[in-house]
Amino acid sequence: MRGLPSLIPMSHTFADLPLLPVLQKAISAEGYSIPTPIQLQAIPHILQRRDVLGIAQTGTGKTAAFALPILHLLQSARDPEKPITRRAIKVLICTPTRELALQIGESFATYGKFTDVRSTVIFGGVGQHAQVRALERGVDVLIATPGRLLDLLGQGYIRLQHLDTFVLDEADRMLDMGFIHDIKKVIKYLPAKRQSLFFSATLAPSIAQLAGTILHDPIKVEVTPVSSTSDIIRQAVYFVKKDKKPDLLRYVLEDRGIESALIFSRTKHGANRIAKMLNEAGVRAEAIHGNKSQNARQLALANFKAGKTRALVATDIAARGIDIDSLSHVINFDIPNEPETYVHRIGRTGRAGAKGIALSFCSEEECVFLRDIHKLISKVVPVHMDHPYHVEHPISAKPLPPARRGKPGRGGRPGKPGARRRR
Repeated sequence: MRGLPSLIPMSHTFADLPLLPVLQKAISAEGYSIPTPIQLQAIPHILQRRDVLGIAQTGTGKTAAFALPILHLLQSARDPEKPITRRAIKVLICTPTRELALQIGESFATYGKFTDVRSTVIFGGVGQHAQVRALERGVDVLIATPGRLLDLLGQGYIRLQHLDTFVLDEADRMLDMGFIHDIKKVIKYLPAKRQSLFFSATLAPSIAQLAGTILHDPIKVEVTPVSSTSDIIRQAVYFVKKDKKPDLLRYVLEDRGIESALIFSRTKHGANRIAKMLNEAGVRAEAIHGNKSQNARQLALANFKAGKTRALVATDIAARGIDIDSLSHVINFDIPNEPETYVHRIGRTGRAGAKGIALSFCSEEECVFLRDIHKLISKVVPVHMDHPYHVEHPISAKPLPPARRGKPGRGGRPGKPGARRRR
């Protein structure tokens, strides 16, 4: 696997990237001028039609890193003197969830609005009629979830013999969600000669093995995994008995200063229970997870963005693709068992220069997860004790000091929400 040759521009503006004027116009219209590290590294190699192995988390600008060069290559291949008679699928993008597929579709529509490239999104959970109609009209770029893709391939509505580029996005989530066998089936439909782009947040052995079956002599581009939290996000942890978490959540949401709250649950059933409990307490809430229909999920997200719903309760996978600039609070009803997930969860607030607040409810069983979070971010999340459900947990007596990562230390008195975190 090769390293990075000198294809990366020395400067750091989109204007320095060799993208078509129609794409530069779309980028400027969105108010962007500085590419993210993954965009800066990946775009030149994709334009060279190299296979790329990208290691990057959600939220790093990864979608634009492949959308912009793909749009450039498709538009550049157009002959302006010849009208388009019949479109064939040139690009297939496979992603694990409906939300991510829709987000990618929106990105292609946004960046490609001054081109004549046509894209469409297909996913399960809804009727296939409208999706089949869109395919019959002809598309250049197909964005799909694995199940519906295989369904329509099997029915003969999708043909990939003219495919030039295959993108596998969020490969680690594909494996987590059990899509590995579906992906292997999809690969059998692809032409042997193609450009392949493979993106994953991690490069575990199983991911590397899958990449090896898809990529040919790839360039590896990697963004340092997120391991720190933004200073504009105020963090606090509430120690509480597990069975008192619902009471604590009701208590916290009595504060009308919490305008909007994205609440994370570990399970789908837990998300339903939390939403039901909040509605019974007079807090308008909706749940969003994989068992909800696509229409229900989109409606819940639209209501939350419009301020009609005060609380949106989500699982981690369903939350992929949620991007809300004005979100004031993230509440971890359940502490995630992967510390990187914590960083991504709370990073959904404090966007676009706004301040954000992240609150985490920690039961005694979850203290081990909190310790892992402290190790990753090299900080101790302040403990908020001024609430009626506070209990002492072992970690509260021996927090992890930043200077001694991985070893419990003596620590000081826990702080309150909004207190400056120790560095």
